[in-house]
Amino acid sequence: MVSVRVVQASRFGGPEVLVPGEAPDPVAGPGQVVVDVAVAGVTFVETQIRRGVDEWHARPPLPYVPGGLVAGQVGSVGAGVDPSWLGRRVIADTGDTGGFAERAVADAEELFPVPDGLDLPDAIALHSDGSTAQGLIETAAVGPGDRVLVEAAAGGVGSLLTQLARAAGARVIGAARGARKLDLVRELGADAAVDYSEPGWTERVLEATGGAGPDVVFDGVGGRIGRAAFEVTARGGRFSVHGASSGEVTPVDAAEARSREVELIGIEQLFGFGPHVARWAERMMSQAAAGLVRPVIGQTFPLERAADAHAAIENRTALGKTLLLVRQESGGGR
Repeated sequence: MVSVRVVQASRFGGPEVLVPGEAPDPVAGPGQVVVDVAVAGVTFVETQIRRGVDEWHARPPLPYVPGGLVAGQVGSVGAGVDPSWLGRRVIADTGDTGGFAERAVADAEELFPVPDGLDLPDAIALHSDGSTAQGLIETAAVGPGDRVLVEAAAGGVGSLLTQLARAAGARVIGAARGARKLDLVRELGADAAVDYSEPGWTERVLEATGGAGPDVVFDGVGGRIGRAAFEVTARGGRFSVHGASSGEVTPVDAAEARSREVELIGIEQLFGFGPHVARWAERMMSQAAAGLVRPVIGQTFPLERAADAHAAIENRTALGKTLLLVRQESGGGR
């Protein structure tokens, strides 16, 4: 039996539960394709699924292969799939699992063709984090003159939110942890960079906004940091929640938000993003081609070191997007 390299979790727990192994070579069923994976995306949510603590996704049956988004070439197609997909460079959504592998199965309707000239690592970052960032910017209606606070501004989504808000004409305050990340935030064009691991960090946010507070907050951290950011949000502003890397969604009571005249855009907004992802991803790739935004790929790991990739995300050392490089892309992205 032909087998392929994979990384799988045999139990729930820390990064160490991710171990290299082998699995049967996947076969495309009706309406499906098999992708020869060059790059696999890695997300914070996947680290929480691996720990067995994510409340938004069902626990996968053990053992399981993590990874929900891959980029590569279509190697085979199943019944009912247009054969013109064969050999094309694509991004493929594999669902919640199956991506940390040399070959992965995806539904043909979940394929996104990668434009010529765009490398697969950049493409996967722009598709996943980029479409999320574009959706958040549109939903919060960021425009010229807005004062925008981006939490985790050196992360995959945050780094793109910082650039998109600047491109929309907003004044951006990027919040992150540590000098290395703050340097990146400034490099991305933020008007001010604030370390939210330091006491009194929200005072510096107020200073950067002339005492008024931010009109828009993009909350990807939650917990105490998210709560502190909510408390300095300008009256009449928008507080947009998209993550909880602290382990807790920001506790904000709807009545309290109304009394402050703050529009609360909850984390539930993400569940409505699905139908728009392809359009937003295309827009992000166009903006990247025009030089308006660039994905930050801070660290890459070979497939066998998936545990190290998860650890980098969880211990807060990762910059921008984290990727697994499964095999070398042929043709250099051209």
